Amino acid sequence: MPTYQLKVNGVSKTVDVSADTPVLWVLRDHLDLVGTKYGCGIGQCGACTIHVDGVAMRSCSLTPSQVEGRSLTTIEGLSENNDHPVQQAWKEVDVPQCGYCQAGQIMTASAFLEQNPDPSEEEVKNAMHGNICRCASYTRIRTAVMTAAQNMD
Repeated sequence: MPTYQLKVNGVSKTVDVSADTPVLWVLRDHLDLVGTKYGCGIGQCGACTIHVDGVAMRSCSLTPSQVEGRSLTTIEGLSENNDHPVQQAWKEVDVPQCGYCQAGQIMTASAFLEQNPDPSEEEVKNAMHGNICRCASYTRIRTAVMTAAQNMD
């Protein structure tokens, strides 16, 4: 099997995996970072969203060779004490019901707010559109993103 050097949450990691192994499974099965969730496996639901060089991407659709030499951030690496403004807003608004999609939602929202720190509600709705919530907590998700935007430094 090929060997890949990945930088995950600021730490260099070496993994020996098949070239076609999705990054999602590298994170979960080889690096024990299980906060990133499997949802659909085809990049449509957003549960597996991570940051690649600060851009929200679906880890189920990426291979190790596509991310080698790039900076990967998972939900575990978003903040040391779960104190990122988006994570704080999630708690304040009490967003989760089942919670399964939340890591992907938070990772999408945090990358979006880095690019657009003062969004309109319509921009938030559009940015979060690709993340599916089975519990339909979309109103609370949008409220939390707007709350985080107000609290970002």
